[in-house]
Amino acid sequence: MTLTDQQPLGSPFSAVTTAEDIVADRDLFGRTAVVTGGYSGLGLETTRALTAAGARVVVPARRPDVAHAALREVKGCEVIPMDLADLGSVRSAAAHISDCLDRLDLLMAIAGVMATPERRVGPGWEGQFTTNHFGHFMLACELYPLLAAAGGARVVVNSSAGHTLTGIRWHDPHFRTGYDKWLAYGQAKTANALFAVHLDALGQGDGVRAFAVHPGKIITGLQREMALQEQIDRGWVDELGNVVGADFKTPAQGAATGLWAATSPLLHSRGGLYLEDCDIARVSAPDTPMDDGGVRAYAVDPDDAARLWDLSVAATGATPFTAAPGRPARRSAASGREI
Repeated sequence: MTLTDQQPLGSPFSAVTTAEDIVADRDLFGRTAVVTGGYSGLGLETTRALTAAGARVVVPARRPDVAHAALREVKGCEVIPMDLADLGSVRSAAAHISDCLDRLDLLMAIAGVMATPERRVGPGWEGQFTTNHFGHFMLACELYPLLAAAGGARVVVNSSAGHTLTGIRWHDPHFRTGYDKWLAYGQAKTANALFAVHLDALGQGDGVRAFAVHPGKIITGLQREMALQEQIDRGWVDELGNVVGADFKTPAQGAATGLWAATSPLLHSRGGLYLEDCDIARVSAPDTPMDDGGVRAYAVDPDDAARLWDLSVAATGATPFTAAPGRPARRSAASGREI
């Protein structure tokens, strides 16, 4: 992937396309998907759309009871416990999935946190970087044999326009010298984009392609740790918490770009790209306002993506893999046991 690949394709879809529009002509019967955060907000819309198109969906959930309640009427999905901030929990969930499936066609990394108070997890890691990046990094590495076995899998990672706030803070990624919740969020979203770049570079020899997605501006549970007044001051909601502004999407519209990334034939033989509004995003200049769209060059830089990958392997102890053209796909034995 090069910066010249970051050019819109002229997709037939747009910012107002919904999840239902994307899957209306898709037959996903026999496909398997893992959707993190698949029980609320964009994740719930994604789970509903995938199962409606015939896919089997596994939803790892930090709050399994809440997930079961939200998905009670959704056929074709299963819930397993997983906390992205706890890498032991991620490993356990991945092992469980690997025991039950022999292939994985789609990994949708949708769950995340935003602008949270300072939290330290694991060995003192910054919480947003850990939850949004390290957790999904570990999950993808552990599930890679299943992705390779699918012979055409896609990984879709939710990034955000928030990536424009900062690149990776190589000198202090865990904010040891002072915490800023918005810079921490921005770094995590840049990490999501870079993760897709290098995963695609490693995986394409096994048919595994990866994409980063900006869903758009949507009010969901992602804002749950922000005070109402802060959301009012930012012009997102009114005093009653109602969304204001014509540039906000509905959750169904917000889920559309991720589903387009997961299923569009226009993206065949492509990968490592940052997408928005159901198309490939252009590269934006450093001084472009966040809401004007596009992706910063540093968020799709292959060298930074490789550097972040190495940092992540060293920090998490995830099982590393290298994908070379022609290498036989690795398969996990299916147990036939229900998840």
